[in-house]
Amino acid sequence: MAYVHVVRHGEVENPEKILYGRQPGWRLSTRGQHMAETIAEWSGTLDLGALHVSPLQRAQETATPVSQRHKIEITTDPQLIEAGNKFEGKKFDIGIGALRHPSAWRHLWNPWRPSWGEPYVEIVERMKNAIFAAHTAANGKDALCVSHQLPIWIFRSFIEGRSFLHDPRKRECTLASVTSFHIDDQGIITGFTYQEPAAHLLP
Repeated sequence: MAYVHVVRHGEVENPEKILYGRQPGWRLSTRGQHMAETIAEWSGTLDLGALHVSPLQRAQETATPVSQRHKIEITTDPQLIEAGNKFEGKKFDIGIGALRHPSAWRHLWNPWRPSWGEPYVEIVERMKNAIFAAHTAANGKDALCVSHQLPIWIFRSFIEGRSFLHDPRKRECTLASVTSFHIDDQGIITGFTYQEPAAHLLP
């Protein structure tokens, strides 16, 4: 049994609660940096053969301490990037954000697709490709990927056979959490486990 551990990045410096999405330049907060160090400590027992990371800055910064600890280079994989979203760059806090404006409502007609962003089926396909690319590169060892909450949650929902339609507030994918997919010697994902190594740092 081999494992691909998919880590959500640490906390981002974002006091204005902007939906940063795929925008460049969003860095980890001080707490997020501590989360990254905690993930590196957690990974210490792994026999790591591959480290594949989203191209976004917050993911790269989360992966850096892991890279340094294991003396392994980061492989940037665009397939691990955050989901596309039409509200990117806007304030997105409940009650005061983009959704209260009528101009936003035209994007909300189909929550199954979803109509406001990258289709869920496309997220599943690229995440599957990314996970198996990391698994192949690890060559029998563990692989670690750093990605983002929505892609991780949607792929997990696919593995569990659950509906993609969900309440974002109820995703089990906290900051710096680890969702580990188990892959047998036939190349089949047989299950997953979920951990929160940085739970003590959550805001």
